[in-house]
Amino acid sequence: MKALEHTEGKNKVAYYLDMGLGKTFVATEKAEQLGTNIILLICQKSKLDDWEDHYKEFYPRYKVIKYNKPLTKIEPYTVIIINYDLTWRRAELKKLKGFTLILDESSYIKNATSKRTKFILRLKPENIILLSGTPTGGKYEELFTQLSLLGWKITKKNYWDTYIKYFMYDVGGFSRPKVTGYKHVDRLKRKLRDHGAVFMKTEDVITLPDTIEYEIPVKNIPEYKKFKKDRLIEIGGIELIGDNSLTNRLYLRQLAGMYNKHKYEKITELMESTDDRLIIFYNFNYEYDELVKICKKLNKPVSMVNGDSKNLKNYDEYLDSVTIVQYQAGAMGLNLQKCNKIIYFSLHQSSDLFEQSKKRTHRLGQDRTCIYYYLITDQSVEQDIFKTLKQRKDYTDELFKEAYK
Repeated sequence: MKALEHTEGKNKVAYYLDMGLGKTFVATEKAEQLGTNIILLICQKSKLDDWEDHYKEFYPRYKVIKYNKPLTKIEPYTVIIINYDLTWRRAELKKLKGFTLILDESSYIKNATSKRTKFILRLKPENIILLSGTPTGGKYEELFTQLSLLGWKITKKNYWDTYIKYFMYDVGGFSRPKVTGYKHVDRLKRKLRDHGAVFMKTEDVITLPDTIEYEIPVKNIPEYKKFKKDRLIEIGGIELIGDNSLTNRLYLRQLAGMYNKHKYEKITELMESTDDRLIIFYNFNYEYDELVKICKKLNKPVSMVNGDSKNLKNYDEYLDSVTIVQYQAGAMGLNLQKCNKIIYFSLHQSSDLFEQSKKRTHRLGQDRTCIYYYLITDQSVEQDIFKTLKQRKDYTDELFKEAYK
């Protein structure tokens, strides 16, 4: 790991790093430089144990408290770790003084109206360290709350009028802004740096293995073309009706993915070709059920992370295990560097989740080349989604553009 350069006098800093576990070292080293010996660390619930282990292994002089009940006395060299969802329920945190605040994945406070954001903005830390691998997903409007925390005295209206191109549209009688682009971006980046934002690539802090990506074409099914033409089809005893742009795109995704028998054949071939651990990312419950059936047929030990269950026992114990991960539940916060191969059975429309999912294996502790396999159905919406994600854009934004042509 490369040494962190000391920045004299800056007690509020945001590190936007293209990395996974390396952020922990950057944050703790910066906190050491700032000199306070009480740290309030706010992170995702799934990262509590990782941060606790990090401090106990590399900074043992700190007492680590995973905060779930009121604190009576805080001694010097104490790290208080709490998850975002619990933070605003602990009013006594507002009484803390002389501490360093660390926000892991600071994009979690991008919603200015949420209880967690309002609470965090009312805290009185002596120092602030913000960490994120995807602070905005390319959306500068979502940086406003983080910049407010860093001390930029600018109103939300002035920020938007100066740097964001947008128009207002009506939704159910309420006026909402829709972003179409950005302006004065160079000036915005200068202001970001003036207020402590440091944008770093993985290789600026730690050395990680190479990555290799394979786009694997998958044959389409006749039902896809029929639905695209008629917006109506029955498949598997279920009638799909694409009566608006959103349902139409949803069913096109499902026909290209979860209903495409050729995709299951292709992923079976990939599983049969290796005895290494595999990670598979998916979207829909139907996909999960079918993937489990394939694993059982091939005698592959299965682990899973989804909205209903998280069980990594087989991932930890078996070299030939398959871990099936639903994007929303596991694209962020998991350490899966025992594996170096990820298969994308279907794609998510969020650039944030897509980019973060790749970091589950490409992170500190990985010593092998990381390989990504993207199963993309020919002549389907998946090709459009993949193209958009590679541009670090959300596919939902492309849908909005299409609706307003």
